[in-house]
Amino acid sequence: MADTSLGTAEQLRDPNYTPALYKAVPLGIQHVLAMFVSNVTPAIIVAGAAGFGFGSNSPDFPELLYLIQMSMLFAGVATLLQTITFGPVGAALPIVQGTSFAFIPIMIPLVAGKGVDGLAALFGGVILGGLFHALLGTVIGKIRFALPPLVTGLVVTMIGLALVKVGIEYAAGGVPAKASGAESYGSLRSWSAALVVIFVTLGVKFFTRGILSVSAVLVGIIVGYLYALGIGMITFDGIATSWERAAAFALPMPLKYGFEFSLAAVIGFCLMAFVSAVETVGDVSGITKGGAGREATDDEIRGATFADGVGSALAGIFGGLPNTSFSQNVGLIAMTGVMSRHVVTIGALFLIFCGLVPKVGGLIRTVPIEVLGGGVIVMFGMVVASGVSMLSDVNWNRRNMVVFAVALSVGLGLQLEVMNLAPGAPNALQHLPDSLRILGASGILPAALIAIVLNLLLPEELYEESTEEVSGGLSGQATGRFSKN
Repeated sequence: MADTSLGTAEQLRDPNYTPALYKAVPLGIQHVLAMFVSNVTPAIIVAGAAGFGFGSNSPDFPELLYLIQMSMLFAGVATLLQTITFGPVGAALPIVQGTSFAFIPIMIPLVAGKGVDGLAALFGGVILGGLFHALLGTVIGKIRFALPPLVTGLVVTMIGLALVKVGIEYAAGGVPAKASGAESYGSLRSWSAALVVIFVTLGVKFFTRGILSVSAVLVGIIVGYLYALGIGMITFDGIATSWERAAAFALPMPLKYGFEFSLAAVIGFCLMAFVSAVETVGDVSGITKGGAGREATDDEIRGATFADGVGSALAGIFGGLPNTSFSQNVGLIAMTGVMSRHVVTIGALFLIFCGLVPKVGGLIRTVPIEVLGGGVIVMFGMVVASGVSMLSDVNWNRRNMVVFAVALSVGLGLQLEVMNLAPGAPNALQHLPDSLRILGASGILPAALIAIVLNLLLPEELYEESTEEVSGGLSGQATGRFSKN
């Protein structure tokens, strides 16, 4: 229920209304708290996949710090595009932008084990994919028919399934410890830190209210951090070293890692842009429905999609990762009842400040990988749950079961077979060109393409005998409660 002390009911539903500053600032900061951990996590995952060392004395320390810094800075910049707007770019709504999890399964194969050398192709893909994403704003209303819940739910579920392995590896001690065969990998000490985060997150989420409940993962990581400090996983000396090595102020550097055209990167980012665009459409609709009690206009949807793409392209130029609207902040607007875009603008300015002060990133870097693992297990599990929630809107007739079954079998099968093999081992895609092998390795893009094509080509109703063998014992369910939306 909205807090009427913040304004009248009509004012609270108005995106152009600004509460008194002493109320607007805390409201803006809580938007940042709700998305902070999710926003910086993709940068840490990409850095880990590239092989960057996480120690404060590591030669890669400045690179890791820079990626974290850009995640904060350009989340703020992209959010300003949405709230303040620049021409047709932006929805003029309280939309919080942040680094997207959806692109992680595409980014990991591009940088895996390559260090800084893999970043030029990655950011080339981010820039070109961002421009393509912006162009989708001109046609988003016309292509939504090709991305029903059957397709988007499958893709989001696949994204979550591709990421849960990362959470387990982090909780057990991190990929470097696993690769080196360290005895500490999978130890009780490592798992205890991750479990503290998980249990605290669950407790805060379900037994508190308001901003504490919304920021449950952040609270869990803070408690896990203190636990890690107590058992010696981190030391005050290590924290001091990270703080000292990080500059007090630093500006972003354009094309810091260069620009390289990689067909696999460009195709991957462009295809995932479709999914991100549809997600943004859903978030815009959720904001206007939950905050103002109305449907989103075509101009708002178009402007939000433009801002998604332009924000991502700008981020890529300076070494930031793709941005998208953050769904958890949509829920926060519905909870507070405050529709003011200027409140979110305050949050965006706070993010920009953090991005210009590398010492903030230096402190984030001191979070042990095991503690972060506990947080991402929860977050990535929620990605899977979100996909399943989308799939609940599907009419589960035999046709849709066949589309889902074939797409999931191929996509998940490739993901399990190709990505879990030792480097250099033969795999199912080894005879494909490098670009196609990278795209196929995630399993997400093959699954998405199969689902889209089959959904467009197959007739709405399949003959019963044509799917009897495929659906098997599930055919009875298809005519039960799952056959209705």
